[in-house]
Amino acid sequence: MTNGASSQILMKDSSLTTTDRGMYVALIYALVAERLSAFYEYHQWLTIAQGASLCSEWLSRTKRSMPNDVRKHLSEMSDQLARQIAEPISREAGLYIAHEMMESLDPNYQSDISKSIIVECEQILDSKPLDQYYVQPKVSRKL
Repeated sequence: MTNGASSQILMKDSSLTTTDRGMYVALIYALVAERLSAFYEYHQWLTIAQGASLCSEWLSRTKRSMPNDVRKHLSEMSDQLARQIAEPISREAGLYIAHEMMESLDPNYQSDISKSIIVECEQILDSKPLDQYYVQPKVSRKL
């Protein structure tokens, strides 16, 4: 998974840092790629739990973690987007899109398809914010 394009995303949610936002967009993108690949190869969709597990696996490679609720929320968003992409297109077009997305997980590979889907990932993240999963820490000052 890469966050090459997504690392340049401007913050739109005040509770997220630019790095968090880029990571969330990248995770949604990678999950959409995995979902489409599984759908076109095996004719079945990954479950929300499977998507959340994939997030956990990917994050653990960089010694990161994320609460399960957040991973499930990202998984749900990726499921919605993957189904929106797959619904109106032929199997051949879907295979091509899935292939392009998987290839573009390599930061050295860029495509117009991947760029447009990154924008869709940003939009779905903006439409379903993660605010409910963040508690602002209370700052206490001693006088």
